[in-house]
Amino acid sequence: MAFDADEEILQDFLVEAGEILEQLSEQLVDLERHPDDSDLLNAIFRGFHTVKGGAGFLQLEALVNCCHSAENVFDTLRNHKRRVTPELMDVVLQALDYINTMFDQVRNREEPTPAPLSLIQTLDEYALPEGQGAAAARPEPEQSPGPATDEDPGDITDEEFEQLLDALEGDKAGGGSDPKQAEATPSADTPGDDSSDISDDEFEALLDQLHGKGRFSGEVATQSVPDPDETGQPSEPGQSVATGNAEESAKSGDSDLITDDEFERLLDELHGKGKSPGIADGAVARTPADTDKTSKVPDGPEAQARPEAKAAPSPKPGAGKAPETTKPAAAPRDSHPPAAETTVRVDTKRLDDIMNMVGELVLVRNRLQRLGADSEDEHMHKAVSNLDVVTTDLQSAVMATRMQPIKKVFGRFPRVVRDLARNLKKEINLVMHGEETDLDKNLVEALADPLVHLVRNSVDHGIEAPDVREKAGKPRQGTVTLSAEQEGDHILLSIEDDGGGMDPEKLRRKAVEKGIYDQDVADRLTETECFNLIFAAGFSTKDQISDVSGRGVGMDVVKTKISQLNGQIQVHSKLGKGTAIRIKVPLTLAIMPTLMIMLANQSFALPLVNVVEIFHLDLTKKNIVDGRECIVVRDKVFPLFHIKRWLVPSDRGSAEPENAHVVIVAMGTKQVGFVVDQLVGQEEVVIKPLGRALQGTPGMAGATITGDGRIALIIDVPSLLQHYG
Repeated sequence: MAFDADEEILQDFLVEAGEILEQLSEQLVDLERHPDDSDLLNAIFRGFHTVKGGAGFLQLEALVNCCHSAENVFDTLRNHKRRVTPELMDVVLQALDYINTMFDQVRNREEPTPAPLSLIQTLDEYALPEGQGAAAARPEPEQSPGPATDEDPGDITDEEFEQLLDALEGDKAGGGSDPKQAEATPSADTPGDDSSDISDDEFEALLDQLHGKGRFSGEVATQSVPDPDETGQPSEPGQSVATGNAEESAKSGDSDLITDDEFERLLDELHGKGKSPGIADGAVARTPADTDKTSKVPDGPEAQARPEAKAAPSPKPGAGKAPETTKPAAAPRDSHPPAAETTVRVDTKRLDDIMNMVGELVLVRNRLQRLGADSEDEHMHKAVSNLDVVTTDLQSAVMATRMQPIKKVFGRFPRVVRDLARNLKKEINLVMHGEETDLDKNLVEALADPLVHLVRNSVDHGIEAPDVREKAGKPRQGTVTLSAEQEGDHILLSIEDDGGGMDPEKLRRKAVEKGIYDQDVADRLTETECFNLIFAAGFSTKDQISDVSGRGVGMDVVKTKISQLNGQIQVHSKLGKGTAIRIKVPLTLAIMPTLMIMLANQSFALPLVNVVEIFHLDLTKKNIVDGRECIVVRDKVFPLFHIKRWLVPSDRGSAEPENAHVVIVAMGTKQVGFVVDQLVGQEEVVIKPLGRALQGTPGMAGATITGDGRIALIIDVPSLLQHYG
């Protein structure tokens, strides 16, 4: 492993290969649904090929071998020598898992662990055309000459090299080749031996025929055997290039360029007709990285022939001059300057630091706005207004640099659904919408686990078995829809399935069995409240525990995580029709819009995402239900909480006012009323973590500095109610 390689090269490989591997997981699942999509087959082939090339350059032998075997499988598939089957895809996806594991090890600067030999052998068997057994399998990648080789389809074996020598010798004799004469032909290791049956010029011509004109020597003055790159067919040994190919040179205008037909004839001569299908595409589509690797790490006949080419003596000066070797095509290519790079790689820590500084600027802006409001100076008002505009634009621009498409999360779900569906013997189609929706990179990482739980839950609990769906008049294949869209400064995520839905009565029975509610309380639960029972710790509708579900942990984790992100989650379900779970989270966690309130003489901030409405209330009109204060607004009953009693201990014994402001806040589907002393107004705040002594304080999400210079605590509504309510 070349960990001591240039760090920039290694980082480029990690970025490029990481993106390709993310795409491969989704492309492989898509291929199983569209097995005849040639564009998809070629894209997957190129993906494995590119990762293999970069790994070979870094001498990652284990990664090269696994990618090479997978690449061979897709070379067979795209040439229509084998069809895509679920069993084949199981093996390829397993190989992709090992490749991802090795890639993570490389990212952590660890030596990659090779994939099991049995997996490589299975891939090699699938790389054979349909109907050929394991006995005809090609050699294992571990036996290849070196990890950095790219196995150019144009390379030939030693046996083919000998056959080509015999063919040239036969042409020189004017008839078929004599085996005895072929055995007597000296090795190419002695090109200068006068007793050899093949001359130096013929050897040069042979090298040109194999690898292209002028690749292994300087200017060639004369050739006894014409260059097949120019003619496509060998001619009489005594004919010179200048005379024999004059007509061809006049037609083409450049003796170094060959037509596609001539290239095909050369391949047929090297490998046998039809032996290497699709090779022209591979040669034309070769990437610069492949060319670079081939030139750095040669193998096969090329590696053997290079020293002999250098040892060949110079041509005699009396011979005819070959056409000029300068390629006119290089001039126009050099005349165009390379395109300037439009991207730059920046460490995420630097972006976080910039975001923190913008947050401090927002606090200064808020402070100046408060001071400007108290001033009557018109110039002061204009300056503060301009600062407000610039700060808002700067904040948006910096946030945009931290934005990532949610596709980074969505990309893993086709594989999750495919594997789980095969495990559960179900037929499921995953549909995704809004993959390009952007949100903060911290949210992208934080949403990954909750969404995996929800998607697995839809596959396991939601979608029925194919036979059950058929009896219910549904198609055998179920559908899980995953969508994302932006709404204002929030992101809406939706996970829907067309499965069996949830039965409220069954949920009530389970709640009583688990001891969550008494029978009387359970009977009074609404359907929405019944659906929310699935988020209770230890609650599960499964009677048997499996490796997929049944422990009642997943959905509890989901709700906890969404609450930590200041988000909301709602469940809608209809028995026999399906279930939809909707999540609402803010675009970013760094700067939060809040409602500033006063309790006694202290400032607090309520996240605006939780605030539903605000109104002034005569507290003498409150009601008592089950020992709890409630208010009725538009025929709706809301529990009432005096949060000042919880958050301001010194004010607990004071008399209650007759009138107060009430803020209705929502947590999922629940809504309650908070009694506050004073409403300050809406304000964007920067969340600062609490000190070590205050970390873990119930109901507190952090702190901030308000526009008037005070320190305000940010209220965590779910945690506050869970601890005090």
